[in-house]
Amino acid sequence: MDAMLSPAELEILAGRFKILAEPARLQILAALRHQEHNVQEICAHTGLHQGNASRHLRLMRDAGVVACRREGIWRYYRVIDTELLALCPHLHPSSHPFEEQRTP
Repeated sequence: MDAMLSPAELEILAGRFKILAEPARLQILAALRHQEHNVQEICAHTGLHQGNASRHLRLMRDAGVVACRREGIWRYYRVIDTELLALCPHLHPSSHPFEEQRTP
């Protein structure tokens, strides 16, 4: 018989799914899947405006999905919730989002 999740565990799980429910946050997760990047690099990859990307990154940081570090004037973000990434196997599964496009 399967064990039932407690109300507290269900609340935590629902919060994790809320993070995934926003396409912009999925784009950011895809951009950060392989390595850390600063906001400008994330914006270049996703097409998000800096303010919008920063807002989503703050929500993701508060939820424990990403962490950031300062280096001079730059903030670099990385995914720390690898279990959340495992829920999203189709976020660029076979290529790195910042790889240069090769021309034939």
